[in-house]
Amino acid sequence: MSSVRPLAEIRTEIDAIDAEILQLINRRAQCAEEVAKTKIAEGEQGTFYRPDREALVLRRIQDLNQGPLPDHTAMRFFRELMSACLALEKPLEVAFLGPEGTFSQQAVFKHFGSSVNTIPVAAIGDVFNAVELGKCHFGVVPVENSTEGVINHTLDRFLISPLKICGEVEVRVHQNLMGHAESLAGITEIFSHQQSLAQCRLWLDKHLPQAKVTAVSSNAEAARLASSNKHTAAIAGLAAAEVYQLPVLENNIEDQENNTTRFIVIGKQDSASTGKDKTSLVFSTGNQPGALYRALESFAKFGIGMVNIESRPSRQGLWEYVFFIDIDGHSEDPKVAEALALLKANVNMLKLLGSYPKAVL
Repeated sequence: MSSVRPLAEIRTEIDAIDAEILQLINRRAQCAEEVAKTKIAEGEQGTFYRPDREALVLRRIQDLNQGPLPDHTAMRFFRELMSACLALEKPLEVAFLGPEGTFSQQAVFKHFGSSVNTIPVAAIGDVFNAVELGKCHFGVVPVENSTEGVINHTLDRFLISPLKICGEVEVRVHQNLMGHAESLAGITEIFSHQQSLAQCRLWLDKHLPQAKVTAVSSNAEAARLASSNKHTAAIAGLAAAEVYQLPVLENNIEDQENNTTRFIVIGKQDSASTGKDKTSLVFSTGNQPGALYRALESFAKFGIGMVNIESRPSRQGLWEYVFFIDIDGHSEDPKVAEALALLKANVNMLKLLGSYPKAVL
């Protein structure tokens, strides 16, 4: 039978380990301060945040982790550590689709950590405006949901915006019914964003067929509205329930178990190649037979995987369309660069939206 150490002995060891961890954390913070000074001395103070560098660090932590902590826990700890160290160098201001408590804000914290200043704005276009005008360093906007597809407002804005995609983050979306109603039978109206309502359509039809369904600008706004009337309810994330002090009546009411929303980070800087990247672009072909086939053949010729393709009206002429595409690899990778050069020769317009690290856990 294996021996069991005395509790006091284990606690003494834990205290010693905690002291060592704290010392190492502060040593890392001192290094971060040195990095800031070096960047200023070398004229690189505008690149204080590097999404490619952070992705490489997190992937390295994942590779080094031997447990018992799971990878996502270890990586979340280091994300927060990097966030706090970066705040010593220069606190980031990040715009998101508000108000407080939305999934967009959750995406900001997952990608940047909690040591950033989050700036809520009223619409996706306002996120772009805040970054374009220099009011915020970065913005985070939703681009697609695994069950409801793309967010058209985000794609359309890229047609006129000079901003680049410099990162992505995926958030597992749990929808919850919240409100002050004593029972489901007492609910007469439900507020939520139209995407969330669509994600819970079957559950609503089964459990609340009597309730009026009203789409609002965000889930957090839905929670705010439901907080003032006990006969109404909201569908939102747990963060919104906490912000507006709403009891959660039902958890995880989304129809699809793996409901996930992909968000993109927009900014003015490029991301360097990390070896596990994605490139987003938009192009138009004109309305000639076989034009799209010839365009996509550029990727097949060089063995470039195509992750996603969406078409949108170009707004330049009747029945003219542009195509948004995500491909594997970085635009500076040799094969990707060759494929893009060939594509450019076969289309009327080509705009690179950015090359950036693939989302980490």
